[in-house]
Amino acid sequence: MASRTQPVTPPRFGKRVAPSHARYWVIFFAVTLAILAYIDRVCISMMAPEISKDLNFDRAAMGWVFSSFAIAYALFEIPGGYWGDKIGPRRVLMRIVLWWSAFTAFTGATWNWLSMIITRFLFGAGEAGCFPNLTKSFTIWLPARERVQAQGIMWMFARWGGAFTPPLVAYVYGFMGWRMSFLLFGALGLFWAAAFYWWFRDNPKDHPAVNEAELELLADGQQNAGGHHDVPWAKLAQSPTVLLLWLQYFLLSFPWYFYITWLPTYLRDGRHVPADHVQWYAMFPLAFGGLGSMACGLLSGHLVKTMSVKSTRRIMACFGFFGAAVMMVVSINTADPLYGMIFMGLASFCNDLVMPGAWGTCMDVGGKYAGTLSGSMNMMGNMAGFVAPALAGYILRATNDNFNVILYMMAGAYLLGTLCWPFIDPVTPIDQD
Repeated sequence: MASRTQPVTPPRFGKRVAPSHARYWVIFFAVTLAILAYIDRVCISMMAPEISKDLNFDRAAMGWVFSSFAIAYALFEIPGGYWGDKIGPRRVLMRIVLWWSAFTAFTGATWNWLSMIITRFLFGAGEAGCFPNLTKSFTIWLPARERVQAQGIMWMFARWGGAFTPPLVAYVYGFMGWRMSFLLFGALGLFWAAAFYWWFRDNPKDHPAVNEAELELLADGQQNAGGHHDVPWAKLAQSPTVLLLWLQYFLLSFPWYFYITWLPTYLRDGRHVPADHVQWYAMFPLAFGGLGSMACGLLSGHLVKTMSVKSTRRIMACFGFFGAAVMMVVSINTADPLYGMIFMGLASFCNDLVMPGAWGTCMDVGGKYAGTLSGSMNMMGNMAGFVAPALAGYILRATNDNFNVILYMMAGAYLLGTLCWPFIDPVTPIDQD
């Protein structure tokens, strides 16, 4: 072991060598990739009016463009997560980022509705597996006590990456138009993929920056580092916890997809916000959502000192779902657009109180199958992402742009999600006898 790690200075006067901190670089790579993922995913919502005008899309056609990404993302989530469980996240994440970056760039070369649908479908297929494989890397590289906090940090920056995308896109679009903007955003992933592949290892013991003391901290994750072929599909499909985990993530994602697809259009046509203010108002849900993810990570760390992990996750998730439903209803009935968006931001804040605990549950329940389980949960979330934007497009066309119908459906989905978590066991591993 000593030959594969940095030389460890023998302890003097009975003092232990302090653990190295290489594991925190894994959080850094997760955070930066989460930001890139949301920039590439959200940027199309800001450019949707210009794309629709240039390519002659109506509401329903644009809804299918949004949904084509989500259905591909959903269909390839389980294969992406399983692939990482089988061969390790290093090679899988590198290939994922290269693929999705290419099709982000190709979006700028589309010329009609069919070419846009195909390109966004392939973009979604490429991005699928990103977060399950980051979750897999956390189960290997982080001790159990740090995993939910790491999820909170990652999702906070993911949301903030999406939150600052509208003004970023507005700035870039002003210089080069929507076609060249997609090319620029696609190029960013190439730098991440090269740096990650150079630094990351699928097993911490193979990394020269990890000393023996840090390896001791990561001992509980070593059983998750090896590949496998025996995913217990029957146990997954028959587990009440897994089934409810899938359902709650569908209900969580159904409203959330509105924030990254139709929100700029809602602000412009539903709230009549001036065009030069839309990008700033559109920041509220994702910016507040990032704070919710961080708050969940911090509060969970304190609550587990006085109650069990199971109770902590259930309480945080139920409060998050119910609070999101209430804040959404308040947003709908607030006349002033600014205050309405603040309340929608608070709904997103509550939305993201659920996120770290849900992904932490995938790590604890999934164990060495964490990539597969988190991939299946994210698949169900993105099935909602397929249904919601397309359904919204048809509702808008049928109701002459009555956005409130959609918003009340979002509040209802949040309320139903509250009923799932009291029956979820978020800590017992799926392969435990």
